[in-house]
Amino acid sequence: MNIFASLKERNFRLYFIGMSISLNGTWIQNVALGWMVYSLTGSLVVLSASTFMAQIPNFFVTPFASILIDRFNRKKLLLITQSIAAFQAIMLAVLALTHTIQIWHILLLSLCLGLANSLDIPTRQAFYPSLVPKEKLGNAIALNSTVINAAKLFGPAIGGVVVKFFGEGICFLVNGLSFAGVIIPLLMMRNVPNPIPKVKKSSVVVDLKEGFRYVISNRPIRNLLLLLSCTSLFGLPLMTYIPAFVKDILHGDSMMQSLLYGGVGAGAVVASIVLAVRKTPLGLGHFAAMSGLALGAALVVLSRVASPIISAILCMPIGFGVIANVAAINTVIQHLSSEDKRGRVMGYLSMAFNGLAPISGLMLSGLREYIGLQGILALCGSGVVVGGVWFLTRCKKMMKLASDTYINKGILAPNKDGQNVRF
Repeated sequence: MNIFASLKERNFRLYFIGMSISLNGTWIQNVALGWMVYSLTGSLVVLSASTFMAQIPNFFVTPFASILIDRFNRKKLLLITQSIAAFQAIMLAVLALTHTIQIWHILLLSLCLGLANSLDIPTRQAFYPSLVPKEKLGNAIALNSTVINAAKLFGPAIGGVVVKFFGEGICFLVNGLSFAGVIIPLLMMRNVPNPIPKVKKSSVVVDLKEGFRYVISNRPIRNLLLLLSCTSLFGLPLMTYIPAFVKDILHGDSMMQSLLYGGVGAGAVVASIVLAVRKTPLGLGHFAAMSGLALGAALVVLSRVASPIISAILCMPIGFGVIANVAAINTVIQHLSSEDKRGRVMGYLSMAFNGLAPISGLMLSGLREYIGLQGILALCGSGVVVGGVWFLTRCKKMMKLASDTYINKGILAPNKDGQNVRF
């Protein structure tokens, strides 16, 4: 299939262009906000708290979001969530440009954004099948992943320049205006199907319990989610700590911060391309664990250096490791999940990735007084390595357990039983 096949569909093309604009605006704001918080407070705890407020709603709200997604028009839901995010950015811009912004403003507005994103993220995932034919869905997801990771490369670079020469307020204003890139294309879309499944008679609590029992009893899915949880707990806090690392360890400015974020983004783009060309989930579990080992090792080495250039170079395998780990786990779980429980499994995946990172980031920041920021990074890297090694020791057993599912789906030949095949 042509790598740009899904862009031939008008609705997806509109969505793709809009997200390309908006995601860059989001990363411009992320860079500016982290820099502002740490510049105002010099506190790693407060810096982590701002990320915590923006992401913790994912842990509590996302599992219930599917109820709204299955009962309301997804296009209208996206218009609401994107409008809330635009409002949050504009409010930050007004407060910053009038020099009245305080930390409590940032924390409150971060919580507002987090609540919107807890519905926006799963809604966007459910929206893709409405934009392209079934045979182009994989291509659409791959292209979207590429643009998300490309934004991590270009957005921070732009943000660093804008912060240095124009200040954080302009960054927030740019992000607020960038949401027009999504809202206008959504309004321009025509004939977007919105399949509404039959409402189940069972309660929300019953459905959640059923999904939880399914995840716990399915060992491959359970272990994949545990590996993802390890990556979230120990691999993602660096993204929060980068402003502190740049200021206190590298003694740099916002431009240097953008250099490190750009390194992460470059590695992430490479990972998304590598995964996009794969045609089978076989071996992706092993690939996820090895990516985690690379991520952990890079974090440990990063904790021992104080060179901006070397730090930026090390951020590349870090970005590659995070995206390769997460995307590979997502792909394998998608193939292993039963169709009637897929949504709930994806909810737990979202909780593991988006919900745990802000908790660990806040908790680990409290260790700075005792082991320093570099010690925290070394601890994080060691934690990711331990998780990767633990998973590798279970790959052979998981392949045997998953072989029946792979055979039934035509992924594994019938005469195979998981022997000599990587999970």
